[in-house]
Amino acid sequence: MYGDPAVIREILTELGDTWAVVGLSSNRARAAYGVAEVLRRHGKRVIPVHPKAETVHGEQGYRSLSDIPFEVDVVDVFVNSRLAGAVADEAVAIGAKAVWFQLGVVDEAAYERTRGAGLAMVMDRCPAIELPRLG
Repeated sequence: MYGDPAVIREILTELGDTWAVVGLSSNRARAAYGVAEVLRRHGKRVIPVHPKAETVHGEQGYRSLSDIPFEVDVVDVFVNSRLAGAVADEAVAIGAKAVWFQLGVVDEAAYERTRGAGLAMVMDRCPAIELPRLG
């Protein structure tokens, strides 16, 4: 349900190429850094969202989704499940088309709110794993 193959395909191929990655910093040892590299190799523009607002992979970072001065298509969430619901709510507020909770990030109430607001959503999956599966 939270990883419906049709929704995964829709997010990765149809909903747009501007991805805000919440939790992305310049720390190369973090999973978000590697996933951002994979997204970029697949033609996505990756916007870092992190309290440090660092530039990562040549893209200016922002402290929050609401600080990004342009449209974001997908919000990819690399924060723990306890904090993820608030990020999903902010994604709805900025008009994103989809929310993607990374492996291990699960918040069923946030999933229901986000889907109820009309956004596509995937939880407990990784786009760096799913993109190669698309063929």
